Amino acid sequence: MDEIILQMKNITKKFPGVLALDEAQLEVKKGEVHILVGENGAGKSTLMKILAGAYTKDSGEIYFKGEKIETLSPKHAQELGISIIYQELNLIPYLTVAENIFLGREPVSERIPGQIDWKRLFDSAQEILNNLHVDIDARAIVKSLGIAKQQMVEVAKALSLNSDIIIMDEPTAALTRQEIENLFDIIRRVKQKGVSIIYISHRLEEFSEIGDRVTVMRDGKTIATLDIKDIKMDELIKLMVGRELKEKFPKIHLDIGKDIMRVANLRRGDVLKDISFSVREGEILGIAGLIGAGRTELARAIFGFDRIDRGDIYVDGKKVNIRKPWDAIKCGIGLVPEDRKGHGLVLTLSVRSNITLASLDGISQRQHINLKKEASIVKDYIKKLNIKTPGHEQKVASLSGGNQQKVVLAKWLLSKSRIFIFDEPTRGIDVGAKIEVYHLMNDLVKNGAGIILISSELPEILGMCDRILVMCRGEITAELKREDATQEKILYFATGGGKYVA
Repeated sequence: MDEIILQMKNITKKFPGVLALDEAQLEVKKGEVHILVGENGAGKSTLMKILAGAYTKDSGEIYFKGEKIETLSPKHAQELGISIIYQELNLIPYLTVAENIFLGREPVSERIPGQIDWKRLFDSAQEILNNLHVDIDARAIVKSLGIAKQQMVEVAKALSLNSDIIIMDEPTAALTRQEIENLFDIIRRVKQKGVSIIYISHRLEEFSEIGDRVTVMRDGKTIATLDIKDIKMDELIKLMVGRELKEKFPKIHLDIGKDIMRVANLRRGDVLKDISFSVREGEILGIAGLIGAGRTELARAIFGFDRIDRGDIYVDGKKVNIRKPWDAIKCGIGLVPEDRKGHGLVLTLSVRSNITLASLDGISQRQHINLKKEASIVKDYIKKLNIKTPGHEQKVASLSGGNQQKVVLAKWLLSKSRIFIFDEPTRGIDVGAKIEVYHLMNDLVKNGAGIILISSELPEILGMCDRILVMCRGEITAELKREDATQEKILYFATGGGKYVA
């Protein structure tokens, strides 16, 4: 496995006001799983987009299979044998799964020239999906699938290209543990065939399971390339962030106050079944469960995104009528949604406009925004949350995933919300940014806020929450005290193992 299939030398890329890559290096061997790590904004995704032909390098050299590649386009990269699974899904929602897998490469009928052979298209796609051990119908419309299954369609599409290198950018972010295990099995099988995998992830615990070597990036530079077996996780984190992180979950312990919000008998079809719970001042309440348990649907219902069939919500003991998000905002409820790009941000607007979007009343006079006051407040939040951006007028679409998440957080901090719903707040962000988010949570509860933390990462739930609710098929199946909770207990109740209240 010592044959070098890819070399990227001294790759530099500049965007307006940003040096995204500063003479970055990458070397990948044939048939290895090469882990690429770094904080958000370190340059990982930019380097991979150059390799996939989505971006053009400003300078540097690329050698693939020993030959120098001068220019790359997405089509040229695919023809060479390079495919990529982007962090943000790259599917056409209104087409079938099969059409997405073979888009631009549809099999043509032998009897009728120029006409798609639909039977062969669906059969071939179904065979790939079956080999992945995923329960997806090749004829299903992509938009009808959940995020996890859409991610597996992306994997199927990449594997269908028979590539020499497959780039996977955060492929497990939306997958359950079982789906992750299936993906790892697929990666191992593909690796045995001599295919190289470049694997980007912020889940450090995954690296030792599938990785051979790791390249660390920081501030657009390549810091080191090491064998996975030769490095400890603490050393890897220090290389990534340039400093030592002493605590993974910096939980603080407070005296929990009175109920700040209470939900009573909330029902919505078969998705939510008579949900009742409370959140208290100074408390982080965790909600755990598998994909499809109803966690995100619960957040959407409380925030007014989805209509409920029946049930009541009380804030500070008073019944409130929440029919739309604006009602929730007026009640002091803020939602950091699971899909930050689709529901948390307006990508075409600036960092400034996104941060102040839920608080325009506070910076306006006679229906006119006080631009000077707005700019001052926004700059303060950019500094406070360490948002990496060339300036407050930068389009939020151009920021890395972690910095986009911080913009969403800044929006709700500015809104002076007292009840925060964090739905997968650390998904797709690096270990340093995660700890910054945890410190923000601590600051909020210290000031009397109540937080609902929805997360698929059980160590995060166990590490940061005072109390934990477990959901299964739209019901709360367990309420656990922090000191009584374990991963095994949570998984037991998340898979329908009875009901329990600590």
